[in-house]
Amino acid sequence: MRLGLLALFLLFFSVTFAQEITVLDESTGEPVSEVAIYNKDKSISAVTNGVGKANISDFTDTEVIIFKSMSYVEAYRRKREILNNSNIVLLQSIENQLDQVTLSVARFKLKKDEIPQKIISISPSEIQMASPQTSADLLESTGQVYMQKSQMGGGSPMIRGFATNRLLLTVDGVRMNSAIFRSGNLQNVISVDPMMVESAEVILGPGSVVYGSDAIGGVINFYTLKPKFSFNEGTSFSGNIYTRFSTANNENTVHADLNIGRENWAFRTGITYSDFGDLRMGEHGPDDYLRREYAERQNGVDVMVPNADPLVQKPTGYDQLNLLQKIKYMPSKDWDINLGLIYSETSDFPRFDRLYRKRDGVLRAAEWYYGPQTWFLGNVNVNHRSNSILYDKMQFTAAYQFFGESRNDRDFGELILFNTEENVDAYSANLDFEKDFSTSKLFYGFEYVLNNINSEGSFRNIETSETGVTASRYPDASQWQSMAVYSSYQWKLNEDLSLQSGIRYNHILVDAAFDDRFYDFPFERADISTGALTGSLGLNWRQNSFVGWRLGLSTAFRAPNIDDVGKIFDSEPGSVVVPNPDLKSEYAYNAELGADFNFSDDIRLGLNGYYTYLDNAMVRRDFNLDGVTEIDYQGEPSSVQAIQNVANAYVYGVEAGLEVDFSVALRLKSQFSYTHGEENEGDEYVPLRHAAPMFGNTHLIWNKRKLRLDLFAEYNGEFEFNDLAPGEQDKPYLYALDANGNPYSPAWYTLNLTGQYKMNANWLATVSVENITDQRYRTYSSGIAAAGRNLIIALSYTF
Repeated sequence: MRLGLLALFLLFFSVTFAQEITVLDESTGEPVSEVAIYNKDKSISAVTNGVGKANISDFTDTEVIIFKSMSYVEAYRRKREILNNSNIVLLQSIENQLDQVTLSVARFKLKKDEIPQKIISISPSEIQMASPQTSADLLESTGQVYMQKSQMGGGSPMIRGFATNRLLLTVDGVRMNSAIFRSGNLQNVISVDPMMVESAEVILGPGSVVYGSDAIGGVINFYTLKPKFSFNEGTSFSGNIYTRFSTANNENTVHADLNIGRENWAFRTGITYSDFGDLRMGEHGPDDYLRREYAERQNGVDVMVPNADPLVQKPTGYDQLNLLQKIKYMPSKDWDINLGLIYSETSDFPRFDRLYRKRDGVLRAAEWYYGPQTWFLGNVNVNHRSNSILYDKMQFTAAYQFFGESRNDRDFGELILFNTEENVDAYSANLDFEKDFSTSKLFYGFEYVLNNINSEGSFRNIETSETGVTASRYPDASQWQSMAVYSSYQWKLNEDLSLQSGIRYNHILVDAAFDDRFYDFPFERADISTGALTGSLGLNWRQNSFVGWRLGLSTAFRAPNIDDVGKIFDSEPGSVVVPNPDLKSEYAYNAELGADFNFSDDIRLGLNGYYTYLDNAMVRRDFNLDGVTEIDYQGEPSSVQAIQNVANAYVYGVEAGLEVDFSVALRLKSQFSYTHGEENEGDEYVPLRHAAPMFGNTHLIWNKRKLRLDLFAEYNGEFEFNDLAPGEQDKPYLYALDANGNPYSPAWYTLNLTGQYKMNANWLATVSVENITDQRYRTYSSGIAAAGRNLIIALSYTF
């Protein structure tokens, strides 16, 4: 009897002790005291002690436990979920909250359930699990951003039928779009190192009220690693060392970052180096994608060399270096000052889709590569809290960016290597304010942006080394300026209903002088002064515990930039784009309706429908220079085209997301997007180039203590020949050929498995097998086939 009582006591003690939990700050790992813990009806409660511990044995295994603290985001956890997570609960500091949007509709933090736009948030754990090679791959992993690639060193996002200079990129709140962002596919997103990204957000739909020109289809916000203060006496050191290897392109990546924290000073330093070899495509798929031969110069002659392994896309490899330095200083609780320095540089990287085009059975290009893509960002951010009449929070951001890029091409059998080189100095300043009232918030601000563009053209004889000057891609010493004032107002009508409105006036100045040494243009300069007024109105309504609604109406614009006004380049074989100084802004009008359904605590469904109309659209069309419709460009007769305001377009689509928790450990997540877009070409409407096929992904995630497994599928619909935009129909080399010999984009899918194991508090191992069935496919409009079966091994050490 005594032994039985003793055993019962020990069992009770062990169960009670096992249900003691620890509450920690997610960012710092420090214990959080004085956290109120209670259930929905507050019949059971507890409070964490000085070391963040509390006992939850009184709560049932199935009920939801609420964690509340003044300095942290309110959290909801099931008891069994906590016990399966080593009895640890992580809380997000309000200053580092990922479930609120830092730079969404007001440049200040807002709760997601008070924002009418649909927001995609990417957390640090999701970045770590995805283990992406580039930030383009990171965005693609969401299943809601479509990615086009012309070469391995690239990635051009498509969102809701828009892409390139109709999407806006920001890094740490600084506008990344420059005045030479083009309507053709862009590679700038790869300059943002995913290893340096702490979190990311994507706003689906217009964002011009806050961001101005270009934010038509969406806004992509990257937030890089932040310095952290020491929460103990003296100086604290922490950091991370990471390495990754991938078999599909023999990738070798190493990354290290170090944080030094003191009471009111903090420093964060990071470095990443990646080396990518030639990319191998999959075994099973269209033979049209095979790389059967490539150009090589032998004994002073260009020859076509048979590729020993047609699955290897030769040449596609390159390497990249990324550096980061952050400094944070908090002289008092009301002020904090931040300095950020980011540098990125690639090696030369081949423009792969230009290297397999043929003319009369012979490769057109012997060489076509981008020179090093260089990007530097230096920004100062100052924040102040106040109780003044004008504001409660003030934020000032000043930034300088440098963009460097070049293009180098030489025709097969020719000796002249042509080069164009562009450098952009971009300056920006934002002054933003937030004023809180009892049931509302007012946000307002001012912005100034200046871009100075330098552009040069040259040639070199590869045998004699003779050099000379040719036409530059853009007008040299051109300038683009933007000045804006904007405001938004958030009104919480009641606990379940909030209204969001905004307005912005933007004025754009473009100044470019055209060089008449190489072409006889009927104009000497472009001098554009244009204004744009945009607005937004949105409603969020939590109707009941089952359904919540989002309704948004907004306008957006894109003003002409230097690429639109002054570019000279070969858009496709036999065509050349020339300047047009008579451009005006294009405008978008958007409406969207979203609903979030909570069928139970375990089943959630999100649906979103939208319609966008683009008026006065800037598109590339046939053009003439005082009646001349054909000119000589780099030795080839080429028909004249230019960017013109001669079109309108419409896009509509549906986005769906489903989450099902089968148990504490097992979750299903699925995303699906359907987009349809058309633009007018003369009197008829044709498919819109950047409207992607239907696509999505489905993840089955199992998470138990130290082990996390993710079995997932990526899938993509087909575009038949008639579904392709006319410009895409004219690029058969990009696509597979159907039974009639016409280009089309086949449907495809991949099966993938990722496993992550936390060996101890410091070591984390990630192993992935992507494209398990070794499918051979290209994403729509891409010039390079995706990776075949790919083994990825990553190891990180955190201290």
